[in-house]
Amino acid sequence: MKLRIAVLAGDGIGPEIMEQGVAVTSAVARRFGHEVEYREAICGANAIDLAGDPFPEETFRTCMESDAVLFAAVGDPRYDNDPVAKVRPEQGLLAMRKRLGLYANIRPIQTFDCLVHKSPLKDEIVGGADFICIRELTGGMYFGPRKEGTDEAYDTNIYSRHEVERILRVGYRYARARRNHLTVVDKANILASSRLWRNVAMEMMKEYPDVRTDFMFVDNASMRMIQEPRFFDVIVTENTFGDILTDEGSCITGSMGLLPSASTGEHTPVFEPVHGSWPQGKGLNIANPIAQILSAAMMFEYFGLNEEGNLIRQAVQASLDAGVRTPEIQVEGGAHYGTREVGQWITGYISQNL
Repeated sequence: MKLRIAVLAGDGIGPEIMEQGVAVTSAVARRFGHEVEYREAICGANAIDLAGDPFPEETFRTCMESDAVLFAAVGDPRYDNDPVAKVRPEQGLLAMRKRLGLYANIRPIQTFDCLVHKSPLKDEIVGGADFICIRELTGGMYFGPRKEGTDEAYDTNIYSRHEVERILRVGYRYARARRNHLTVVDKANILASSRLWRNVAMEMMKEYPDVRTDFMFVDNASMRMIQEPRFFDVIVTENTFGDILTDEGSCITGSMGLLPSASTGEHTPVFEPVHGSWPQGKGLNIANPIAQILSAAMMFEYFGLNEEGNLIRQAVQASLDAGVRTPEIQVEGGAHYGTREVGQWITGYISQNL
C-alpha cells in the first residue's frame, strides 16, 4: 500500500515524539512492503510565528491531499498566560477538526499489566480495564456562539439531531466490534442539549437490540470510571464531557503518555496522542513517545492493516516489559531511557529479522 501522511509536529515536545512516531511508521512500512510519503506542515504556535495563523491554508491543503495526518501537540506558555490573546495555538487544532469534518474522536483506555502499579488507583480496580471513549468533536460549547468580556461571558452548547445520530452510530459500530455494551454519558437532568442526546439515543437503541445500551450522568460516569473502570466497554458523549473524561482516563493507565487517539469523519483522519505539548519538557529528552507511537498503530488499523498495528502494539508491550521506559513510568532504580532511546528500542524491535 502507498500512504501519503501529513506530519504536523506542532509545539513543545511535539517534534521530539513525532520523530519517534515517524521512525516507527517507517520501520513498519519497510517490514511489510508499504510505501510512505511524508508531507510536513506547520500548526499551533509555530505556525503563528511563521505565518500568523495556527492552521494556515497551506497546512489545510496538505491535510486534504493526504491519506492520514500524524499530529503531535499544540500549545505555548506565551498564549496560556495571555488571557486577551486574539490568536491561540489551540485554535489551530479546533480549525483542523472543523475543516476536516472530524466529528468522532476515538480514545482507547487500556491498562498494561506491568504498569498497573503506576496508577494512583488500586491494582485490583484498574487491572484489566479496557474501554473506548468516543467523543463528539465538532459541536457543543467548543464551537457554539460565544461572548468574551470582563463583566460577562458565555459559551453556547448547541447540538443538532444529525450531529448526535452520527456519533451514536460510531459508538454502536465500535460496541458491536467489541463486547456489545454502549454507555451514553450526558447531563439530561439539567441540560437541554443532553436531553436531546438522550432522546435520540433512546430512539436509536431500538435499531441495535444486540447491544446493551445504558445511560449515565457525567458526574456519575466520572466517579464510576474511578471506582469500576472494568464496567465500561464503549462510552459515547459530547465534546466537553469527552474532553474531561478521557483525561481522567490517564489515572487508570498511569500516564497520559500512554494514550493514543484517532479523529475521523468526513475527510482525512487524524491520529494523535491525547496529551498536550508539555513545554516544560521540551528539549529534555524525557517525553514519553508511546502515545504517539500507538497513534501510528491506530492509523495502520484504520486502513485495515491490522497485522501492522498489532506489531507496533507488540513492540510497545515488549519495551515496557523490558523496562525500557521514560522516567514518569520507570520503576524505582530502573535504567534511564529518554524519548529517543525508547523510540529507537521500539523501532529496532520492529525492524529485527528484516
